[in-house]
Amino acid sequence: MWEVVGMLDEELRERIDRFRLLGFDTSSEEVKSGIGKAVRETLSAFSQSDGGTLIIGLSETQGFTPVEGFDPQSAQSQLMSRCEQMTPVVRPEIEILKVDDALVLVAEIPEMQSLDKPCYVTDQGRYGGSYKRTGDGDMRMTQYEVDRLIEQKTQPKWDEEPVDDASVDDLDSSILTPFLQSERVKRPKTFAHGEDLALTRLRITRQEHPTLAALLAMGEYPQEFFPRLTVTWAMFPGTSKGEITTGTRLLDSATVTGPIPELVERTLDLVARNMRTGALIGERFRTELPDYPLVAVREAIVNALMHRDYSPAARGTQVQVNLFVDRLEITNPGGLYGNTTLATLEAAGTSATRNQRLATFLESVALADGGIIAENRGTGIQVIQAALREALMPPAEFKNDLTQFTVVFRRRRVAQAEQYTTALEAVRAILIDRESASTKDLVRATGLSRTSVQNSLNSLIEDGVVEATEPPKSPRQRYRRVLPER
Repeated sequence: MWEVVGMLDEELRERIDRFRLLGFDTSSEEVKSGIGKAVRETLSAFSQSDGGTLIIGLSETQGFTPVEGFDPQSAQSQLMSRCEQMTPVVRPEIEILKVDDALVLVAEIPEMQSLDKPCYVTDQGRYGGSYKRTGDGDMRMTQYEVDRLIEQKTQPKWDEEPVDDASVDDLDSSILTPFLQSERVKRPKTFAHGEDLALTRLRITRQEHPTLAALLAMGEYPQEFFPRLTVTWAMFPGTSKGEITTGTRLLDSATVTGPIPELVERTLDLVARNMRTGALIGERFRTELPDYPLVAVREAIVNALMHRDYSPAARGTQVQVNLFVDRLEITNPGGLYGNTTLATLEAAGTSATRNQRLATFLESVALADGGIIAENRGTGIQVIQAALREALMPPAEFKNDLTQFTVVFRRRRVAQAEQYTTALEAVRAILIDRESASTKDLVRATGLSRTSVQNSLNSLIEDGVVEATEPPKSPRQRYRRVLPER
């Protein structure tokens, strides 16, 4: 006997009223008139995601009204037969409820454990019969998505693969040498039989070639072998990628290359250079107010590079850092790994590592200032949220699916008492946000005098930061930020 979920007729009535108002069901609820083969796709999709509710015995084409002659007992038997046609077998919780004086079948489909995924239609096979929810429908999963589910069952080793075209000479000695010195102190037995064997034991090399992890963490130029393992930076003039302002789609863009330490620092510099930094001036102290706390941004960039998917199918996809007028987004290929979910992401100590070897290297690779790239102790998200709390900003938001993971920072709102330290900083901040501006625009936006604005513009032009769009003394004169050469 199947356990009933305890839904009340009134709760079901509220759901159906919502369907009738919207004209369709939802991503977590599916209405069907009967039990055909297509129900198996929904069973797969719900089992793959956060679970869902099947309501059987209503006609969507007839405005979600009861199907005449519907037999819920027979439908229950048919549904259980369909559940047996799945691998693994789906175990729903079923009950029969009343709607408009008619009976319908309601089945709650629970999400399966990670180790049991993918859940697929047995006679269609793992790659042909695995589905996911998109909107209010079911879509066959791609091979890449199925592979990511399978990967949850084992520890990926993509970062330990040897890069056959590379040699130890492709590693940067300024990074490798201090790393080995540190490891020699911590693990003297590893070096007891010579450095060549130590390189293999540490998985810096395999089969006399650098591993992918070593090349990414310590390589001179990893993009020689993996041209798309980069960070792409883009600054958009609006709130979406498709929004166009006065014919300009991007205010700034760059492709950042190099080993991970360089990717982190150069990307962080791009963010810092392109965001506003205001200040609150007190009687004795001046408080910097950046749009985004750089401690939090740096942690998010490190996490994206350390935990991204490095499987062969994902090596053509970059980490993306996109700055919009209202937010900063950092997206990496590959969703959350292992037992980490959005629900557990912020729990202290939660750390399931997709790339174990790379994470180990990044825990020890030294920076020029003496610090290290990553802690990898399950505290990255806590560092991000703590930095935002300290800045009195809303917490970061997280988006996750099988193919990618995104961190969203909302832009700091300008405080009423806030001011920029100098007129020059105020003018520069306005030009960061706009394609161009006239002197009158800048006077209005900053509240400065025309003389202060013009003096600031002259200084910025002299420094090569700003340029005029028209010849001198033109009545149509405007000013714009000079984009750095790549």
